[in-house]
Formats: sequence, C-alpha cells, structure tokens
Amino acid sequence: MQATMDDNHANTTPSAAGIKDGSETVILFGKYEIGRLLGHGAFAKVYHARNIETGQSVAIKVICKRKLIKGGLSLMANVKREITIMRRLCHRHIVRLFEVLATKTTIYFAMEFAKGGELFAKVAKGRFSEDLSRRYFQQLISAVGFCHSNGVYHRDLKPENLLLDDNWELKVTDFGLSAVRDQVHSDGLLHTLCGTPAYVAPEILAKKGYDGAKVDVWSCGVILFVLSAGYLPFNDRNLMVMYSKIYKAEFRCPKWISSDTKRFLHRLLDPNPQTRITIDEIILDPWFRTGYIEETNIINSIEFDLIGHNEREYLNAFDLISFSSGIDLTGLFNKAYSVSKERFVSGEEPETIVSKMEEVAKGEGVGVTIKDGWGLKMEGQNGNFVAAVEIRRLNRDLVVVEIRRRESDVGPSQRIWNDKIKPKLLGLIFQSERRVDVCDGDGGGGG
Repeated sequence: MQATMDDNHANTTPSAAGIKDGSETVILFGKYEIGRLLGHGAFAKVYHARNIETGQSVAIKVICKRKLIKGGLSLMANVKREITIMRRLCHRHIVRLFEVLATKTTIYFAMEFAKGGELFAKVAKGRFSEDLSRRYFQQLISAVGFCHSNGVYHRDLKPENLLLDDNWELKVTDFGLSAVRDQVHSDGLLHTLCGTPAYVAPEILAKKGYDGAKVDVWSCGVILFVLSAGYLPFNDRNLMVMYSKIYKAEFRCPKWISSDTKRFLHRLLDPNPQTRITIDEIILDPWFRTGYIEETNIINSIEFDLIGHNEREYLNAFDLISFSSGIDLTGLFNKAYSVSKERFVSGEEPETIVSKMEEVAKGEGVGVTIKDGWGLKMEGQNGNFVAAVEIRRLNRDLVVVEIRRRESDVGPSQRIWNDKIKPKLLGLIFQSERRVDVCDGDGGGGG
C-alpha cells in the first residue's frame, strides 16, 4: 500500500488537453472536478473546476515542477514567493488563494474563479468611458495600496493580470513576479529587472535600482491610459525606440480624454519617481475621488476560514514545495527506507493520528512523549530507537505526517519501525479514488 499524494493516486489520466479521458471525469484529490482549460503559458495551465462538496467554481492553476526545475532555481523561488504572498493578501479586489495541493511532479493552486475573464479582453473591444475607467482604476488602486501596506509589490500590473468576477468587479492576479519588502537591498531599492515592456517604469530601464511602490504606480498609470484611450501610451515595433519613449515619458493623449484626466495621467506617468504621485496622493486627488466609495471592509474574513483558523497549524507553503525529495510525500509504506526522514498524507484528524501512533508505539514497548502541538517523540529501550513525529495541515481535509529517525538506527532498531510500527499505521494513509496528472509534455503557464 502506498501513500496517495503521488501521481499514481487515481486511475483516470487526462488526455493531452488535460481535461478529459474519454467519458471519464477527472477528479483532483477527490475534491475538484476539472473542467475546461482557461489559459496557459510556459510553465503552467489554468483550468475551470468545481468543488464537489460545495458546488463552488474555482480556478485550478497547474504548475509543472519539472519545467520549473529546468528553468532554474529562480522560477521555483518565484512560485514559493507567489504562494506566500497570495496567502498574505485577503482583499475583495485580489484573487483569493484557497489552498495549495501538490504531488511529486505538480503543484496545484485552487483559486477564486473570475467569471468575467481578463479586463484586457474587454478593453480590446473598445475604450471605456471616463466614469468606467475611473471605477476600475479606483478598484485597482484599492488593491495595489493594500499590497503595498503589506510589503508586497506586484511589478507586473497590466490588463491581462486584471480579472473581472461575475459582478464585473476587478480582481488583481498573477503575483509570480512580485517582490516583498525583505528583498529590498541595503540602498532601500529593488534591483531585479522584470515586468512587461510596455508597462515597465523608466527607472527599471535605468538599471540603478527602483522603489517597488513607485513602479506599480507607473504601471497603474499605463493601465488607466489604456482604459481611457483604447491603446498603449508607449508602443513601437522597435523595442529600443519604445524604451526611449518610456524613459522620457513621451506620450500624447487623444482629444476625447478630458483635461482633468490628462492632468492626472501626467502625474502618474511622471518619469521622475521622486516627484511621481504616490498612492496616498492618488486617493486625495479630485479626479480620483469623483464617485469614490471608501473601502471600509477590505479584508475578506472568509479567507481565514478557507485557509485555516490557526495559520501555525498549517503546512507552510514554502515547506510544501521545498521538500528535498521534490514534493515527494509518497511511498512511506511501500518499502523499507534507511533515510532519516519519511512522510505520508492522511485524512484523519491530527489528534487521532497522535493517539493511534502513541497506542501502537507503546504496544511495542516503545516510550512516547507527546510534544506541544501535533507531535510526539518515540524512544526505544536504552535509547536504541529514537523517532520524532510532526503533523502539519496541508489543507482543511489533509495533513502531512513527517517521521524523522536517526540514520544510525539499523538492525533491530530499524526493524522496530519497519516491521512492528509501520504496518499498524496503514489505516491512517489518505487514499484518493482517481488519478489526475495535468502536467504534460507541452506544459503551459497560466496565471
């Protein structure tokens, strides 16, 4: 019997499209019914899915770990950072991350589904009115300001990363290139070159370091121009010519944009970051405040219910995708290991697992000490067997059980674990009914 968080935990394999295999429905971890493909990129795909228990629509972002590794350590670091950031940001205009699931080869983000699609698709059909442009800009600034107050800088704001829900409310997504305050260098600036060319701030092009909040404001200015004009303020087939225009902030507003909007745009697209308008100044600007309704309850409390009442009890997302075995939570009970660390996934409550392991260990004459939280220490006679057990939540339904043993525990000591304790813990292992593996050879990156 195997732990069932591996890629063989079910018997239905999606086709190359990653959705269906004949008439079979693909079920992810016994919880999400996978639907149509919403989008893809270099390293991931995004699918529509339905929570079987609640009927709620969600978006499942599927990241192929193999391709991340091939792409270099920085890509894996970006995924870790994205998880950490999205769990930190609970705001009505930011796409919510419900949970992160993982197998040996694949990482899954279960996220809020934005039924209205990308804002880019809407503006591509024609420019917005001044009032509608302002409304979406107000929502954007509400989200971006919240990010900055939590030490997060998006660094890739553009209409393609702005989604609309079923009420046509704006949702910021894709924090894969985001930075946090801890990444700021000793000079108080960020130095990583990133972003989308048409939306990048001049100081990034200067390669002398930049303020994350200032570059986000610049990108917001480009977005407002696109919403109001229907095209980009800086655009040229020759990338260097376009960069020259950005560096000098050379743009011209069309005649249908009001003088107040033009004035405001010039404050946003100021090439000097020192004099560029700030988020606080934006909120006080007369143009911005027209029809503006203060966000008094911007934190969505349901987020904490979905992720967990006690964050400490939940498996840290950084740990989740940093396991030395490559998210290998598999095989604890399919063969004897001589390594010092083993893991399996269980659907039982942590207290039940602790109680069962204590019962089994004592039945074999092994002493048990219960640790604070969800853990215990096992110790055999004369200290010839020592093992520490720690239990952390993976999501609301699953926990990861990690057993650490001394590498020197061999011979009779090793048999205490492999032959006597392990076999009696088989019933704790989570088993799924279907297989899902949407990490195919073509990969694709969404989100």
